[in-house]
Amino acid sequence: MMCTIRYRQAVKEDAADLARLIDYAGEGVPVYYWNKIKPADQDVWAFGASRAAREEGAFSYRNAIVATVDGDVVGCAIRYVIDAPAEASDYSEMPPMFVPMQQLEDLAVGTEYLNVLAVDPEFRGRGIGTRLCGMAEINGNRDQTLIAFDTNTAAIKLYRSLGFEVEAARPMVKEDWDGEAETLLLMRRPGRLRQVA
Repeated sequence: MMCTIRYRQAVKEDAADLARLIDYAGEGVPVYYWNKIKPADQDVWAFGASRAAREEGAFSYRNAIVATVDGDVVGCAIRYVIDAPAEASDYSEMPPMFVPMQQLEDLAVGTEYLNVLAVDPEFRGRGIGTRLCGMAEINGNRDQTLIAFDTNTAAIKLYRSLGFEVEAARPMVKEDWDGEAETLLLMRRPGRLRQVA
């Protein structure tokens, strides 16, 4: 079936779809975390959507581009520049599961960080992920980075085809999360000036 795929900057009304897609990309880690920090009487998906609807913060609709089909959001990229490392003391204040991820992000300071790239399964294989990744560039002269799970071989293959290579790795601290991934991979793609040099 032919369908027209459109791309646009996300708006606040996309927050529920962004929450769904970030959890999909994160293989359940976001919902696991939201369940730990949300108010006891709030639905986890409503809480995730409220975080995506924020005006500030990394996980915000303001940092997202979405792909739509017939008006429905079917994919997204969330990206921003990592300006500074976390304070070392902050590690003790975050859930242990997120320390390895933060350590990798700290290695990516000064880069454009692709925090989320997700496409609904039924729309994969149509170039949406590749297009979103390209649209996620803020300044093509900066290196781009992302973190991938070692078990997400399809995504790693896509990222390698787009010029990303593994730069560093950290073993996961899984707490009670029951996903299959064991290692987080920091991948980097040089900015255009470095690619030409």
